[in-house]
Amino acid sequence: MENRTYTTYMPSPLGQLRISGTDLGITEVRFCDDEVTPDDQTDELPACLNACVQQLQEYFAGKRQEFNLTLAPAGTTFQKQVWQELQGIPHGKTTSYLAVSKVVSGEKAIRAVGAANGRNPICIVVPCHRVIGSDGSLTGYAGGLWRKEWLLRHEGALRTATQTSIF
Repeated sequence: MENRTYTTYMPSPLGQLRISGTDLGITEVRFCDDEVTPDDQTDELPACLNACVQQLQEYFAGKRQEFNLTLAPAGTTFQKQVWQELQGIPHGKTTSYLAVSKVVSGEKAIRAVGAANGRNPICIVVPCHRVIGSDGSLTGYAGGLWRKEWLLRHEGALRTATQTSIF
């Protein structure tokens, strides 16, 4: 049996998302700033892609905090370990690259963890946006720091600055 790749696109508050996968699971969720044409999209989609679109819509509507999808990202064994660890970061929480590296492979692997985090092919669902600098800074995000900040605010992990009253 051929393992065909299917692709669909969905609008989000952060721009177009390209969602790809096979009958075995989701292989990619990426921000896509390019214009999409009807030829770019697969007509028939496997159930896992339809489920992914539905769950992402629920996430953006504030009705979903956890994803229940079959994932099939391509990567090295180490990258897959990092991505698996990222899935354990709860909605509304953040962790540091150092904390992830301590769990996965030890403190000295912090740069490798950062690189694996940056190569995560399944954004939002594998929440690489929840990994921040040890000092609390929003460092690096393949989709752009403005998207990382938006996602963290959407999840309640970053509070919007409140205005102070002078009265």
